[in-house]
Amino acid sequence: MIYFSSLIQTNPTYKPAAGRLFATLYSAGVEYQLIDGTRDIWLRDFMPVQIKDESFVLFRYDPSYLEDVPEIKTNFKKDLSTQFSFSITCSDINLDGGNVVFSPSKEKAIISDRIFTENPQYKSYELIQKLEQLLKSQIIIIPSLKTDMTGHSDGMVRFIDETTVIGNCVPSENGLEQRIKSVLQNHGINVIDFPFYYSSQLSAVGCYLNFLETERNIFLPVFNSTMDNKAVESAEKIFSKRIVPVNINEIAKEGGVLNCISWEAK
Repeated sequence: MIYFSSLIQTNPTYKPAAGRLFATLYSAGVEYQLIDGTRDIWLRDFMPVQIKDESFVLFRYDPSYLEDVPEIKTNFKKDLSTQFSFSITCSDINLDGGNVVFSPSKEKAIISDRIFTENPQYKSYELIQKLEQLLKSQIIIIPSLKTDMTGHSDGMVRFIDETTVIGNCVPSENGLEQRIKSVLQNHGINVIDFPFYYSSQLSAVGCYLNFLETERNIFLPVFNSTMDNKAVESAEKIFSKRIVPVNINEIAKEGGVLNCISWEAK
């Protein structure tokens, strides 16, 4: 089941994007549910993380970028837990779900180095060891984009299979993309360039790889841009699943795209 915050349907800013998204999901035969009680729309970040044995880990959701706006930080246990019946393992590690990118088997998880600054109480190696125990995955740390408010890995890489990811194809003055490639290649993971363009610092418009993946489909964000066709064509060459373009610009302008606003549970 795919879940979204009900705020994307009730907030006038997001409502047009939500209408297009839900119509697309309905046409594709994908079921979804709305969750009430969230304080913002970025479900991926504050919901529990489901690991390979289908159990759930709930991390502390206290990102530094929301330090000045505590009123929009959703607390799953206080605000949402009564809507779900599954049991969870709770952790004091401060980690957004958007900073966890699993491989298809969930044997590997890519997390950006933002995890270290968000958890200064831990030594780096201790933090990685604890994450590997909780997520039951090999943890691969990649450098984060320092100008990105969240520093999430799901805006930089996504897995195709166990040994291949796609990454943003951008000319980088500081060589970030090449450093990410080097790290992943050292772990036996190949990186395929995927279309991307900058819009503005706080916007996620242009981040095509922040898609929503279901069993049969890749719901690929498009942005009324001349690069949209290239992104769709690239995705069709890379993935065996059906590529379904969907425009949610009104939401993307707020800093996140389809993976950011969705959460799934088996």
